[in-house]
Amino acid sequence: MKETICTVLGLVCGYISSLFGGWDAAISTLVWFMAVDYITGLIVASVFHNSGKTENGALESRVGWKGLCRKVMTLAAVLVACRLDMVIGSNLLRDAAVIAFIVNETISIVENAGLMGVQFPEPIMQAVEILKKKADGGKR
Repeated sequence: MKETICTVLGLVCGYISSLFGGWDAAISTLVWFMAVDYITGLIVASVFHNSGKTENGALESRVGWKGLCRKVMTLAAVLVACRLDMVIGSNLLRDAAVIAFIVNETISIVENAGLMGVQFPEPIMQAVEILKKKADGGKR
């Protein structure tokens, strides 16, 4: 029974990995950063009651589900980029999408840490602000 479960799980995970162009450092980093961002968001809301996504700053399940839906859509966008790359015969779109999403997750992790009271050196905070402005199209 154990061998069957491990075999099926391995086949399913291998197939999913192949859809994303393989399990490399970029995808691994993105998935880890997504997990860290989600967990730190939960900590900000549940422990520090300092979330900007709810009226009272506390943990709300609906907001958490929205966050998970965003993470799934991020992976869907990477999947689309990977499939487009397969059509044109490159890795450019997938790599660009993954790097962009890693940067976005990094900004969110730094923001969550800041909401927890973690102090970052000024150059890092300035770099985050520059990245936010570019992501917003210069609206800040």
